[in-house]
Amino acid sequence: MKIFLLALVVACLPFNAFAGGWGTNSPPASVIAGLPAPDFTLQNQQGQKVNLAELRGKVVIVNFWATWCPPCRREMPSMEALYQTFRDDDLVLLAINVENEGRQNVAKFLQESPYSFPILLDEDARVQNLYGVFQFPESFIIDRNGIVVKKVIGAIHWMGGDVYNLLHFMLKG
Repeated sequence: MKIFLLALVVACLPFNAFAGGWGTNSPPASVIAGLPAPDFTLQNQQGQKVNLAELRGKVVIVNFWATWCPPCRREMPSMEALYQTFRDDDLVLLAINVENEGRQNVAKFLQESPYSFPILLDEDARVQNLYGVFQFPESFIIDRNGIVVKKVIGAIHWMGGDVYNLLHFMLKG
């Protein structure tokens, strides 16, 4: 009986691998606090390229969002306030839109709700997959050395609480 079960398991292994059974239903690997942030280059609405590695020496918030996401839309006014408060202290806020039709959707969204922080387009989900993002909004706080300090899942009020205190300390000392 044990030999039969072992033979059955071994026989199913190749089928399971070719059928996509090796973890394809699990979420992608996630970026972890304490490790370097994966580098990427994306375009903004105006077609200009923004490269994360070129922002070393600044504190960077990478925020993944979509126009169809109510929590994403709710947190944006406090993101704008945070950006206005600290942008002269070397804070960079990169809001990465993850929609297939991002360019059109973001343009329409910004007509209704203008924001001054950079919005980048990840229409092929390359950077979203690189960062293992599958919930929205999801944000990563990156220090001046390019290390991920904190991962924030879900919408927050950026102008108060622990995250604000962390950013204030990182920017002002």
